[in-house]
Amino acid sequence: MKIMVSACLLGENCKYNGGSNRNETLLRSLAGHEVIPVCPEVAGGLPVPRVPAEIVNGTVTNREGQNVDAAFRAGANAILERAKRERPDLIILQSRSPSCGVREIYDGSFSGKLIPGQGVFAALACEAGFAVIDCEAFLRKDAQ
Repeated sequence: MKIMVSACLLGENCKYNGGSNRNETLLRSLAGHEVIPVCPEVAGGLPVPRVPAEIVNGTVTNREGQNVDAAFRAGANAILERAKRERPDLIILQSRSPSCGVREIYDGSFSGKLIPGQGVFAALACEAGFAVIDCEAFLRKDAQ
């Protein structure tokens, strides 16, 4: 099986704070599969580390009030084009991210409040017909 995965989940230090979301349980689940690591934010030219960003009224804005929507959308589109070329069977994304959140995202207040919604890349990938799941849901399903 070919699986596209948020690079931070694989241990790449591409998260906004310079760290990763390395998930050992996920890594074990991916053993034996072809894995394609991706980070839409880095693909969009954003630095590591970077100011945290959330979706505010449909626009990705960082905590300092800067509009970073163009970089998020450019990266999401670049990764979508890669997905169209690579044709993964499944895309596993980091939960709650403004790029990769599949079921919920932060509400844009930078207070930690979650709302139903999708990150920029997750929405594009779903609209394009890819099988997309967030890491937490994948691990719950995999544990059954």
